[in-house]
Amino acid sequence: MKVFIDTNILVYAQDNFDEKKTKKARTLIEQLTENKQGVISTQVVQEFSNVLIKKSAGKLDISLLPNILDDMLFPLLSHTPDGSFYKRAINTYSKYSLSFYDALIVQAAIDLKCELIYSEDMQNGAHYDGVTIANPFI
Repeated sequence: MKVFIDTNILVYAQDNFDEKKTKKARTLIEQLTENKQGVISTQVVQEFSNVLIKKSAGKLDISLLPNILDDMLFPLLSHTPDGSFYKRAINTYSKYSLSFYDALIVQAAIDLKCELIYSEDMQNGAHYDGVTIANPFI
Protein backbone atom coordinates (compact mmCIF):
# COMPACT_ATOMS: atom_id res chain seq x y z
CA MET A 1 0.00 0.00 0.00
CA LYS A 2 1.34 3.43 -0.96
CA VAL A 3 0.98 6.25 1.55
CA PHE A 4 1.28 9.93 0.65
CA ILE A 5 3.00 12.06 3.29
CA ASP A 6 1.82 15.66 3.54
CA THR A 7 4.31 18.45 4.19
CA ASN A 8 3.30 19.03 7.81
CA ILE A 9 4.36 15.51 8.82
CA LEU A 10 7.83 16.05 7.33
CA VAL A 11 8.14 19.44 9.02
CA TYR A 12 7.30 17.92 12.42
CA ALA A 13 10.11 15.41 11.87
CA GLN A 14 12.58 18.33 11.75
CA ASP A 15 11.03 20.68 14.30
CA ASN A 16 11.52 19.77 17.96
CA PHE A 17 8.83 22.18 19.19
CA ASP A 18 6.38 19.35 20.00
CA GLU A 19 8.45 16.38 21.14
CA LYS A 20 5.61 13.82 20.81
CA LYS A 21 4.77 14.88 17.26
CA THR A 22 8.43 14.96 16.28
CA LYS A 23 8.97 11.41 17.54
CA LYS A 24 5.79 10.13 15.87
CA ALA A 25 6.62 11.84 12.56
CA ARG A 26 10.19 10.51 12.52
CA THR A 27 9.07 6.96 13.30
CA LEU A 28 6.37 7.11 10.64
CA ILE A 29 8.72 8.44 7.96
CA GLU A 30 11.38 5.85 8.82
CA GLN A 31 8.84 3.01 8.57
CA LEU A 32 7.36 4.25 5.30
CA THR A 33 10.81 4.76 3.79
CA GLU A 34 12.07 1.33 4.88
CA ASN A 35 8.92 -0.38 3.55
CA LYS A 36 9.07 1.71 0.35
CA GLN A 37 5.45 2.72 0.95
CA GLY A 38 5.90 6.46 1.52
CA VAL A 39 5.61 8.88 -1.38
CA ILE A 40 5.58 12.65 -1.86
CA SER A 41 5.26 15.11 -4.73
CA THR A 42 7.36 18.04 -5.88
CA GLN A 43 4.83 20.32 -4.16
CA VAL A 44 5.76 18.75 -0.81
CA VAL A 45 9.47 19.32 -1.48
CA GLN A 46 8.76 22.97 -2.31
CA GLU A 47 6.51 23.57 0.71
CA PHE A 48 8.91 21.80 3.06
CA SER A 49 11.88 23.81 1.79
CA ASN A 50 9.92 27.05 2.13
CA VAL A 51 8.95 26.27 5.74
CA LEU A 52 12.51 25.36 6.70
CA ILE A 53 13.93 28.48 5.04
CA LYS A 54 11.44 30.65 6.96
CA LYS A 55 12.21 28.86 10.24
CA SER A 56 15.95 29.09 9.64
CA ALA A 57 15.78 32.72 10.67
CA GLY A 58 14.99 31.35 14.12
CA LYS A 59 16.06 27.93 15.29
CA LEU A 60 16.86 25.81 12.25
CA ASP A 61 20.21 25.75 10.45
CA ILE A 62 19.46 26.33 6.74
CA SER A 63 22.79 24.83 5.73
CA LEU A 64 21.31 21.44 6.68
CA LEU A 65 18.52 21.70 4.09
CA PRO A 66 20.42 20.05 1.19
CA ASN A 67 21.26 17.05 3.39
CA ILE A 68 17.66 16.80 4.64
CA LEU A 69 16.45 16.86 1.05
CA ASP A 70 18.92 14.14 0.03
CA ASP A 71 18.35 11.93 3.07
CA MET A 72 14.65 12.33 3.81
CA LEU A 73 12.69 13.86 0.94
CA PHE A 74 14.27 12.75 -2.33
CA PRO A 75 13.97 9.02 -1.51
CA LEU A 76 10.20 9.60 -1.17
CA LEU A 77 9.76 11.80 -4.25
CA SER A 78 7.51 9.90 -6.65
CA HIS A 79 5.32 12.47 -8.38
CA THR A 80 6.35 15.24 -10.73
CA PRO A 81 3.42 17.01 -12.38
CA ASP A 82 2.71 17.58 -16.04
CA GLY A 83 0.08 19.83 -17.62
CA SER A 84 -2.71 17.26 -17.43
CA PHE A 85 -2.11 16.85 -13.69
CA TYR A 86 -3.20 20.43 -13.04
CA LYS A 87 -6.39 19.89 -15.03
CA ARG A 88 -7.20 16.81 -12.95
CA ALA A 89 -6.36 18.73 -9.76
CA ILE A 90 -8.75 21.51 -10.74
CA ASN A 91 -11.48 18.88 -11.18
CA THR A 92 -10.65 17.48 -7.73
CA TYR A 93 -10.73 21.00 -6.31
CA SER A 94 -14.20 21.57 -7.78
CA LYS A 95 -15.57 18.12 -6.97
CA TYR A 96 -14.61 18.18 -3.29
CA SER A 97 -14.45 21.93 -2.49
CA LEU A 98 -10.89 21.58 -1.25
CA SER A 99 -8.35 24.37 -1.15
CA PHE A 100 -6.35 24.37 -4.36
CA TYR A 101 -3.16 23.22 -2.62
CA ASP A 102 -4.98 20.39 -0.83
CA ALA A 103 -6.48 19.38 -4.18
CA LEU A 104 -2.95 19.15 -5.59
CA ILE A 105 -1.94 16.83 -2.74
CA VAL A 106 -5.06 14.68 -3.12
CA GLN A 107 -4.68 14.47 -6.89
CA ALA A 108 -1.02 13.49 -6.61
CA ALA A 109 -2.01 10.74 -4.15
CA ILE A 110 -4.74 9.56 -6.54
CA ASP A 111 -2.28 9.54 -9.46
CA LEU A 112 0.18 7.49 -7.40
CA LYS A 113 -2.61 5.05 -6.43
CA CYS A 114 -2.20 5.73 -2.72
CA GLU A 115 -4.79 4.48 -0.28
CA LEU A 116 -3.85 6.92 2.46
CA ILE A 117 -2.64 10.48 2.95
CA TYR A 118 -1.03 11.25 6.29
CA SER A 119 -1.85 14.87 7.07
CA GLU A 120 -2.60 16.95 10.11
CA ASP A 121 -4.11 19.75 8.02
CA MET A 122 -6.87 17.90 6.16
CA GLN A 123 -10.04 16.42 7.64
CA ASN A 124 -9.24 13.12 9.35
CA GLY A 125 -11.26 10.28 7.82
CA ALA A 126 -12.27 12.16 4.67
CA HIS A 127 -12.35 10.09 1.45
CA TYR A 128 -11.45 11.32 -2.02
CA ASP A 129 -11.63 8.89 -4.96
CA GLY A 130 -10.27 5.95 -2.99
CA VAL A 131 -7.82 7.93 -0.87
CA THR A 132 -8.44 8.38 2.86
CA ILE A 133 -6.99 11.17 5.02
CA ALA A 134 -5.46 10.05 8.32
CA ASN A 135 -4.04 12.29 11.02
CA PRO A 136 -1.23 10.22 12.59
CA PHE A 137 -1.22 12.41 15.69
CA ILE A 138 -4.76 11.53 16.81
